[in-house]
Amino acid sequence: MKINYQSLCFLVFIFFSFFVCFFMLIAGYILGGRSYFQNIPHPFESGIISLGDARLKIPIKFSLIAIFFVIFDIEALYLYIWSICVRESGWIGFIGICFFIFSLLLTLYFLFKNNILEWIVSK
Repeated sequence: MKINYQSLCFLVFIFFSFFVCFFMLIAGYILGGRSYFQNIPHPFESGIISLGDARLKIPIKFSLIAIFFVIFDIEALYLYIWSICVRESGWIGFIGICFFIFSLLLTLYFLFKNNILEWIVSK
C-alpha cells in the first residue's frame, strides 16, 4: 500500500490536532483552579464569592445594534474587496456595486426612519 504525500500530511495534521487537544485538556486539569469544599452554598467563580443574580437584563436594542454593526462591517469589507479589484470587474462590477451601495443606503434609511438605531425610546 502506497501512501502519497498529501495523505501523510493529513494524517500528521490529524495526529497533532488530537495531541494539542489532549495536551490542553491535561494542562487545564493540572494547572486549573479547584474548589476543595464539598458543600458550599454558592457557585465557585474564580475563587470570588458571587454577589447578586448572574442574569442581567439587557435590552433587545443592544442586540439589534450589535447585529447591525456586524452586518454593516461585513458590507464595508465587501466594498474594500471590490475597491481592490475595481479594474478587473469593469462596468458590470461598477453597476453591481452601485446597486449594492443603494441597498445599503436604503437599509440605513429604513433603520433611521423606524428609530431602530435610537438607544432611548421616546414615548
